[in-house]
Amino acid sequence: MIERIVARKGSCRIADIGGTEYYWRIAADFVAKTPVEIHLINLEAAPVKGAKFISHAGCATALEPFADLAFDLVHSNSVIEHVGRWQNMMAMALNVRRLAPSYFVQTPNFWFPIEPHFRFPGFHWMPEAVRADLLLRFNLGFGGRHGTVDAAMRAVQSSNLLTARQMRTLFPDAALVREYVGPFTKSIIMMRDSG
Repeated sequence: MIERIVARKGSCRIADIGGTEYYWRIAADFVAKTPVEIHLINLEAAPVKGAKFISHAGCATALEPFADLAFDLVHSNSVIEHVGRWQNMMAMALNVRRLAPSYFVQTPNFWFPIEPHFRFPGFHWMPEAVRADLLLRFNLGFGGRHGTVDAAMRAVQSSNLLTARQMRTLFPDAALVREYVGPFTKSIIMMRDSG
């Protein structure tokens, strides 16, 4: 997508909602040789080292400071499931769709049997109280064992995985691409490619 935009326009302005400079190291050679400007949008601005990166403070659900079509491409990897409930997801999706003619939004699949944040089979299908109790008893995933019910509940409610149907509703003008692990859809990618 970036190459097509560069071929058409000569450069590509990217808004990475929830992105980090570290994440882009996976494509460091490509970034180095391609005329891109990558705007990292997170709750707090962070220092950046690379000349092609600009850091902004902003919330995925309230990006009004950025004008419509301010970018060529919006990228977001595993963020939409962390913005809160459905209304917040709708607000983020609206921002993604208005900020650029092209976008790439990835999220873990609700129907994949391993919950990616807590790395426990079927964790996301259990009632909240059961999940919180597991977090109080065991060291699961990235957050480790939680010391209080408050911390466990906040962790449980910090991630709301989505289905393909929900992603199609949030991004009706995009193509759905599935990322597989064996026969299972591990994650869902919504792509609108105007290039």
